[in-house]
Amino acid sequence: MSNLEQIEAAILSLPSNEFEKLRMWFLDLDYARWDELIAQDIANGKLEAFAQEAIAEFEAGHCREI
Repeated sequence: MSNLEQIEAAILSLPSNEFEKLRMWFLDLDYARWDELIAQDIANGKLEAFAQEAIAEFEAGHCREI
């Protein structure tokens, strides 16, 4: 049995309250990793073209209030 299979089996055996705690911990971890990736992309200039395009569209009046 692989580590992943062991982890899956352990998760399936958790009581609901512990499963909920694990679920929230995992979501927080996932969001934190996503934030790190976005921060790296910003630092590396990967989003600069999108930002400039959005600013140009806004300045040209191609926007609406939401």
